[in-house]
Amino acid sequence: MTAVGIEVNNLNFFWPNGEQVIKSCSLQVPKGEFWMLLGTNGSGKSTLLRLIAGLLAPQSGEVTISPAVGFVFQNPDHQLVMPTVGVDVAFGLVAEKLQPAMVKARVEEALGAVNLLSLQRRPIYALSGGQKQRVAIAGAIARHCDVLLLDEPTALLDPDSQLDLVASVRNLVKSRGITALWVTHRLEELNYCDGAFLLEKGCLVDSGEAERLKQRLIQVHQ
Repeated sequence: MTAVGIEVNNLNFFWPNGEQVIKSCSLQVPKGEFWMLLGTNGSGKSTLLRLIAGLLAPQSGEVTISPAVGFVFQNPDHQLVMPTVGVDVAFGLVAEKLQPAMVKARVEEALGAVNLLSLQRRPIYALSGGQKQRVAIAGAIARHCDVLLLDEPTALLDPDSQLDLVASVRNLVKSRGITALWVTHRLEELNYCDGAFLLEKGCLVDSGEAERLKQRLIQVHQ
C-alpha cells in the first residue's frame, strides 16, 4: 500500500461574503511524489493550496499532512525578508534554536541543493526572479520539510527559467523523498510531474496521469 504524503477529505471553504470557493474537495498525493494542481485563473487553486498549508481554515473537511511544511509563494518578494541570501535562509531556522554550527551547515546544505551556494553573501535585491524563488525553496529545505507546497512559482519568470525551476524542484523532491504539490496553469510544466489534479470552479474534476490531463485540456482549448 502506497504511503500518503498529503491527504484532503471533503474540504469546503467559503469566503465571508458566502461565496463557496472549494467544494467537497478530496485528494491524495503519494509520499515522495511530485504532483501538480491545474486549473484556470479563478478555479480555486491557490485557495486550496493555502487550505492544505493551514494558512486558511476550511468550514468543513480535513487535511492530513506532516507539520514540517514548506510554502513557496508566487512572488518571492513576499517571503524573503532578510538582506542577504544566507541570512534569509538562516532566518527560517530561528525557531529551532540550533547551535550556530548547525545553522551554518543547514544553510549551506540547502543552498547547495538549489545551486546557490556561491551566492550566499549576495544581497537579495541583486538576484534574478528565478534565483529569488530558489532562495525561497532553500528556506524550506533548510527546515527539513517533508512537504513542499508551491503556488505558481514560475509565474514571474521567463520561459527558460520556468522549466529550469520545475526540473530543479523535481530533482530535489526525488533525491530527498519530499512530497510536493505545485500549482500551475502551464501545460508544459506537466512534463515534469508524477501526476496531476484538475480543479474547475472549486471542484476537483479529474486526477491521475499528467499526459492524459494535458491532452484533455488541449482538446478543450482547440
